[in-house]
Amino acid sequence: MKLKELMTRNVVTVNPEETVAVAARMLSRYNIGSMPVCSREGRLLGLVTDRDLVTRCMASGGTGDMKVRDVMTSNLVTASPDMEAGLAAGLMGRKQIRRLPVVEKGRLCGMVSLGDLANREESIYDAGDALAEISSNISVRD
Repeated sequence: MKLKELMTRNVVTVNPEETVAVAARMLSRYNIGSMPVCSREGRLLGLVTDRDLVTRCMASGGTGDMKVRDVMTSNLVTASPDMEAGLAAGLMGRKQIRRLPVVEKGRLCGMVSLGDLANREESIYDAGDALAEISSNISVRD
């Protein structure tokens, strides 16, 4: 099964020039833990998580007026829509990530989570293996 068959296509994104307060409200409103940061043209620039807001903004004495670009993670692991689900799960396990942006020609076209993989019979074991690898090496990051 390819990622394009199971990825979430209508992804909530935020502009890097928005404030972290706006990003926090969006994460809360949509009940999500991470959000891609994209240019107005749809180019993927980074990812911002609720943890980024806490550790890179609030814990360091920042305010809600900080820009998303100042707290986002920009060194991303991505996949293509044609990547096999099993390969994506392996990549997620090795890189210790639970969500994988799907990019085509530099533009975000979807997101795949471990939950997406676990909800499909074809990839449930791959998702389990990835989660086990993430959980066993939680302190090891590239």
